[in-house]
Amino acid sequence: MSEFEYIFYSIIGMISEDTELIFILFPIMILIEMPLFILVASGVLRWSVNLSELEATSCPSISFIITCYGEGEAISETIDTLVEQIYPNKIEILVVVDGAKQNAETYQAALYGAKKHQHKRMRTVKIIAKWQRGGRVSTLNAGLSEAKNDLVINVDGDTSFDNNMAWEMAKQFSDPNVLASGGALRVRNWDANLLTRMQSLEYMMSMQTGKTGMSNWGVLNNISGAFGAFRIEVIKRVGGWDTHTAEDLDLTMRLKQYKGRHPNSRLAFTPHSVGHTDAPDTLKILLMQRLRWDGDLLFLFLRKHKQGLSPSLLGWGNFVYTLVYGVIQNVVLPLLMALFSLYVCLSYPITFVLSMLLFIYLIYITFIVLTFSIYIGLVSERPKEDIKLSIWLPLYPIYAFFMRLITAFSMVNEITRRSHEESSMAPWWVLKRGKRF
Repeated sequence: MSEFEYIFYSIIGMISEDTELIFILFPIMILIEMPLFILVASGVLRWSVNLSELEATSCPSISFIITCYGEGEAISETIDTLVEQIYPNKIEILVVVDGAKQNAETYQAALYGAKKHQHKRMRTVKIIAKWQRGGRVSTLNAGLSEAKNDLVINVDGDTSFDNNMAWEMAKQFSDPNVLASGGALRVRNWDANLLTRMQSLEYMMSMQTGKTGMSNWGVLNNISGAFGAFRIEVIKRVGGWDTHTAEDLDLTMRLKQYKGRHPNSRLAFTPHSVGHTDAPDTLKILLMQRLRWDGDLLFLFLRKHKQGLSPSLLGWGNFVYTLVYGVIQNVVLPLLMALFSLYVCLSYPITFVLSMLLFIYLIYITFIVLTFSIYIGLVSERPKEDIKLSIWLPLYPIYAFFMRLITAFSMVNEITRRSHEESSMAPWWVLKRGKRF
């Protein structure tokens, strides 16, 4: 018997001898993962059936707010792709340069972009220079104070867009009950290395597919800070963006509370309104990004919005969804999973650990293949391009497991060090002077 065969039969033997520990994972699958998959899959199917009925009955004027800090020449591409939108109404592009004094290259690139397009019909590019840096929130609110049009769409300064993006978004807002809508983001540098390929799959399945399904059941989890659209009267009514980090999730929570008082209104997601962004291409940058993203979840749900996390404000649907898939799945379960994994590794033989990992892998790869198939078949606007990433699906469960461990660490980091106060999204004096939760 070869060494490989010996290990294989040992793992099978361990599975048959001691399955009790493995099967305690099933309640998590039944109570958490399976309902989410069903919710997303049925929501996507519902969206695809109704897609042909979605038409732009009106073309509201649009104000884009571009948040800029250190993008340099990349800001020119963002301005170009917004000016070149195929859209029959006015588009105002507000380029807000945060810390323009120390970011002279970005400021000059923005000025060049404005000059380049100064004679375009129904297109206006305006530069708003914030000479002292105030952070992302103050940048967005500075743009909001200058916005004149019906819709406000916030975008990042390093993001480019398909030229039908505005038209697709206008279709969504033809429904007068839509308060706001997220747009789809794709990984522009997906082929840089293995990390960017994994993130590209993550964006396709967790973000594009997941948000498409959730929005169609009225439980959209977040409108991205890198690409979100709002009716101007609504976003001003809820107070614009607020201090601290995770300003997008904070605004989404306040919109959900607003929606709770206006039952017919809804938050939407527009999967075919597409932007392209560069994902972190080194492990260090990716870890820093996820420590910030994940730590902010605990801060928002259990500190800043702990009193607002109630069915009376959110409505029962959004309350249950936020509690289960915002707090339990993203805050509590990563910590339990890390502790459980450590316990198993220290308490059981390596063959049993391998058998358990193989069992979990087989379950999750099944869900991942099904989710990716739903994305390719029903959601993707570029299925022939996206199908190329299918060869990397076998590695995705490993990436997802690793990122859950990072989430667990980020929770501890936020609990012990209040890491949201150390974000690069704003100067320390802005975050420290904000209300402490």
